[in-house]
Amino acid sequence: MSTSLAFVFPGQGSQSLGMLAELGAQYPLVLETFKEASDALGYDLWALTQQGPEEQLNQTDKTQPAILTASIALWRLWLAEGGARPAFVAGHSLGEYSALVAAGSLTLGEAVKLVERRGQLMQEAVPAGQGGMAAILGLDDAVVIEACAEAAQGEVVSAVNFNSPGQVVIAGAKAAVERAIEICKARGAKRALPLPVSVPSHCELMRPAAERFAESINAISWQAPQIPLVQNVSAAVAADLDTLKRDLLEQLYKPVRWVESVQALAANGATELVECGPGKVLAGLNKRCADGVSTANLNTPDAFAAARAALA
Repeated sequence: MSTSLAFVFPGQGSQSLGMLAELGAQYPLVLETFKEASDALGYDLWALTQQGPEEQLNQTDKTQPAILTASIALWRLWLAEGGARPAFVAGHSLGEYSALVAAGSLTLGEAVKLVERRGQLMQEAVPAGQGGMAAILGLDDAVVIEACAEAAQGEVVSAVNFNSPGQVVIAGAKAAVERAIEICKARGAKRALPLPVSVPSHCELMRPAAERFAESINAISWQAPQIPLVQNVSAAVAADLDTLKRDLLEQLYKPVRWVESVQALAANGATELVECGPGKVLAGLNKRCADGVSTANLNTPDAFAAARAALA
């Protein structure tokens, strides 16, 4: 184990058609991991990620298992190739479930079924077209929070992802999000742009989904994480399994405290981060969250080889 190493797992938005294609061609372990997930789900997940259709891959209940499986394929490959075990794991939103599989709390089969259900419940909680999310760039957190309070007018809109200093995502009812965008622009936001998502994640509108999701969470026989896991809701390591499961449910309707999570990793000496999943969204955020933090990626054969060489 490397005390300075932490693995971080990305959330929705990191998916792309053809993700991990080169690694899949090179390493049978990638395809074996996807087959394991496909057997649990009852459809060919690798075919969906490689051939689409893209609009199906971008449906929440398909996106979540796809990103989780890609992340775990990379995790297994890292270990199989002799990579060091990290001192900590963390995941952004959906990525927390990938982190839980890596930490040994639940199996890949359990996890893909769980996040498929999570995606279905999130979609059902707010009918398509009624919710929205937007990225606000260049404003302090406090200003964004105030803007949301002013824009609400009896509807839900709140700051939900504290991704990096000066980058906050808001979510809620579509009209309220649109009002908040205008207020943020008036207060000097560099950019305030709606996100192409079907579900307003991490806001109060998701509480009914969390209440229904509790049944699925409680149906699994969880194991205590073998690697300390910094959670989104608390930006801290859960003291016990009950706290961990409670925070997982609250994560559906409470903010992702990513800045504080990266700072918590750094404060514990984990400054060498590895983004274990498709894309490299987190690498861009992490460097702005805490001083002295570096993030390697594993999403292509070249990136994987470079990370292995740098962190050997």
